[in-house]
Amino acid sequence: MLTRRALLALAGAAGGALALPVPASALDVSLAADPVADEYHRLLLVHTRWVQQQWDPAIGAYRAADFRFAAVLGNAVLLTTDGYDAGLAGVDAAVLRGQTLATITRFAATNRLAGGTEWGRRLFWDSTFELYFVLAARLLWAELDAATRSNVDAIARGQAAYAYGLGTGNDPLSGSWTPNGSAGGYRGDTKLEEMGVYAQAIAPGLAWAPAGDAEASRWQERFVFWAANASGLPAADRANPAVIDGRPVSAWNVAHNLHDTFVVENHESVNPHYQAELWRTAGRAAAHFLAAGRPLPQVLTRQPNGRELWATLRLLASDAGEPVMPMIADRYHLYGRDVLPLAFLAQVQGDRHAARAEADLAARLMPYLRYAPENRLTKFSGEEKYEPEARAELAIAYLFHRWRTTPVQPVTSAEFFAAAAGTRFFGTAVGLTAHQSTTGFAAAVTKPGQVRFLWQPGHDNWLIDTRAPAFLPAQTAPPMRQWTAAYTAARDGVDSTATVLQTAAGWAGYATLPTGTVVYSGPGPSSLTLFNLTMPGVPGLDGSRTFTGPAGTVTPPAGLGDGGTDRITFTARSARHVRFLGQSASGQYGYSLFAFEAFDATGTDRARGRAVTASSADPAYPATNAVDGNATTRWAVSRDERSRTDSWLAVDLGATVQLTGVTLTWEAAYATSYLVQTSTNGTTWTTAVAAPSTATLGAWASVDGRAGLVTHGATGPITASPTRITIPPATLIEGYSDAGTDLAAAAARRLPTGGPATLRVSDADGYLTLLNLSPTAVNGAVLTLPRGDRLYRGVSVARADGGLDLTASVPAGGGAVRPARFTVTGRAPTGARFSVADSHNVTVTAPAGAAIDVRLTAGSWSAQAQVPAGATRSFTKPVNGPVTPTTDLARGRTTFPTSPLPAGMGEPSHAVDGNPGTSWRPGPNGRMVVDLGASRAVAAVSLAWTSGTRRAVRVETSTDGATYSIFSGPLSARYIAVAVPGWTTGDAEIVELSVTA
Repeated sequence: MLTRRALLALAGAAGGALALPVPASALDVSLAADPVADEYHRLLLVHTRWVQQQWDPAIGAYRAADFRFAAVLGNAVLLTTDGYDAGLAGVDAAVLRGQTLATITRFAATNRLAGGTEWGRRLFWDSTFELYFVLAARLLWAELDAATRSNVDAIARGQAAYAYGLGTGNDPLSGSWTPNGSAGGYRGDTKLEEMGVYAQAIAPGLAWAPAGDAEASRWQERFVFWAANASGLPAADRANPAVIDGRPVSAWNVAHNLHDTFVVENHESVNPHYQAELWRTAGRAAAHFLAAGRPLPQVLTRQPNGRELWATLRLLASDAGEPVMPMIADRYHLYGRDVLPLAFLAQVQGDRHAARAEADLAARLMPYLRYAPENRLTKFSGEEKYEPEARAELAIAYLFHRWRTTPVQPVTSAEFFAAAAGTRFFGTAVGLTAHQSTTGFAAAVTKPGQVRFLWQPGHDNWLIDTRAPAFLPAQTAPPMRQWTAAYTAARDGVDSTATVLQTAAGWAGYATLPTGTVVYSGPGPSSLTLFNLTMPGVPGLDGSRTFTGPAGTVTPPAGLGDGGTDRITFTARSARHVRFLGQSASGQYGYSLFAFEAFDATGTDRARGRAVTASSADPAYPATNAVDGNATTRWAVSRDERSRTDSWLAVDLGATVQLTGVTLTWEAAYATSYLVQTSTNGTTWTTAVAAPSTATLGAWASVDGRAGLVTHGATGPITASPTRITIPPATLIEGYSDAGTDLAAAAARRLPTGGPATLRVSDADGYLTLLNLSPTAVNGAVLTLPRGDRLYRGVSVARADGGLDLTASVPAGGGAVRPARFTVTGRAPTGARFSVADSHNVTVTAPAGAAIDVRLTAGSWSAQAQVPAGATRSFTKPVNGPVTPTTDLARGRTTFPTSPLPAGMGEPSHAVDGNPGTSWRPGPNGRMVVDLGASRAVAAVSLAWTSGTRRAVRVETSTDGATYSIFSGPLSARYIAVAVPGWTTGDAEIVELSVTA
């Protein structure tokens, strides 16, 4: 049942986040159809089977270890809403109610803030589980005795008072966990999460405090301070007068927790799971205010830089709602931990794009829950405490839906990825260049120690394992030289990226195209690690992978190299020794085995308890654990050898026997390819099985019809196993995301040629990709293009064979991706010259002995180019979009204020988007800032206006984003500010702010 109190809670929600009608009577409640909420409810029911495993009869409550007792929040939601199903839950509602109330009673009394000694007070991570625990108690408040209510209240108020009393100092109980005072931190390890914890520790006490409580007003100020600063970026925020909870952002914020490219780092890497902490902690806090019938503090729905951080997360999105983890993926496929941020953004903040991601994730959750180990919301990685945490947050997500009554409707997947599409270079310190297209995701990681290329065709989060590098073999040393660029349509006419590295293995280049296609040239052999699980309900995870090549279609036998348990049989062979020898690992943790069993013809495990050796072992996980018969102990390679692919574990069977098979039971760190070998003397080894089995394909290959690979100049054929594609060294490798690509034709086509041997050129999908794999610049090289219908920027000359000669230059150790600016219909005579200046202008010169009569096309514009012999004519496409490439330093750059915008102000980015149809509305005394990305020589600042009264403006410059001076002439600056004092409605708006060097 949904209580009237819960519904009334929504009526007071701040900022229109949950603007819902409240029925005249709780009996009148009629919930709109909400398949996501229904799925959450089913998930909570089925997950209750895991909860029942946590019951400890010795204490008469759920277990304390890893905060498993926090499962009571999911229980409380099930017990206070309609639709309880004992068959799904595996327990009668009355039993569950009794266990839940007993657990709340016990752990309310044992909390340190209520006089107990078992748990509580510590900010990291006791306060998070207190938040879940208090909310569960409040949902079941009427069923708790007076002493337990008093204890719960003491926990909520005591934790708020404790967090407030710390000021901006460290919690002495939390060890090294710290927000770094009020300054925060963003290099290597963001303090966004830590500041969020300080805020959420206050939330329950603040939300449930009685009206007029003297302490609550002080807690409120501190809550907003921490919540606002969690996503603080001083250079932006100090320019933002937008008011949140009674003060401008510039008055609240002092912390610096974000890179200026709106990304956060954790553990020295970009891991979007931590970026989502902004909405995870906000969601936890919001649940208490809503349940208590209190208006939401504005900071929860008007988070500084929240829009920009969400845009970054969408740039890294997959089709499963969970983002790609481009670097260390220690939070990979933890589905249950990704629900709450999306539910908060969607159902509380009202974001329809977040609703799309939430719906996609919800559709994967039940298959994920059913996959071994069954009935868990988190698996594959992480800590045990994530399981009760995921249940609690799934419960909160469900409450957001049911409290809203009418769920936010998601955009379509096509709309989501169209809006998410774009590129970004996140900066040298971050070391990430990312590209989200409408058909896939790709990235280049250049951070030392994590160098890799990534590709996720079709946004498929379960096809290519992005924890492993794509194409570029694993690198153990930082690149000796690197160059990377992110091109954008507004500045360059194309969304694409190019990266060139000089590595110990040789030069490597990688380009990404707006079509989702990627181009690689560099050291080989190259490989792609594939997921190949049997997870019914998740597209593509049917336990097999099918490959198509020139010789036909093949589905290699599955079941090996995908983790879990590998059961292998072979023809009986004499052996005294047997070993596992790794060839490639699933991730950065190397290999770890729960069990290594070796069977004779009678089915007896001859390895049990025998002498065992290994290439290395973690002291906590010795090699003997693999043969001790205990399914809970394991062997793991040493930390120093996790990157070693040929680690091994060998067993001396004690006597020569006839072996017929082995079983390997893997932990999450499993081998994607390996050998099982035997020996009679422990010295000479022969291979019994190479796992998994492989198929030979050819110069091109399709993977399940989901992705395609094409090689040019390869030394051999592409081969594939159910979990791995291997590509021999090749001049070029192209990866196609479009399932409709004719791979055979792509492999057979003539490639552009010309320039030095170190210049690699591809015309995949009509884009000209240039990768200069050398330290020497390519200047004025003549490239021969087989096709004569595509005109790229520069000078092209028609050839007798119908192709074109294009003159091109590429920087040393650099690259370029060039879109076709115009297309030509009709045959131009040999020697015809086309000079393309930019996206809108082309000059055509006819040779002395022949006239030109062709049609030029660019988008919807076309013109017949009739040029007499020896004559020259210029053609201009009308300007209805940005002219690219541009020399305007401001075009497409980051603008401030960010989110939230001040009252009356329009979108500042409209002044630098190159679109004459958009403009920036200053609002009262409006001021905007554009970040040029780095200090640049600035010669002039120009403004273009709409019609109307033009107010006097003040143009300022800054090198640090904080201190500005009036612009009076050429200088070096990174930030350009334009202030429009006295602006009123109806005055002229700024169409374009341009900056020239």
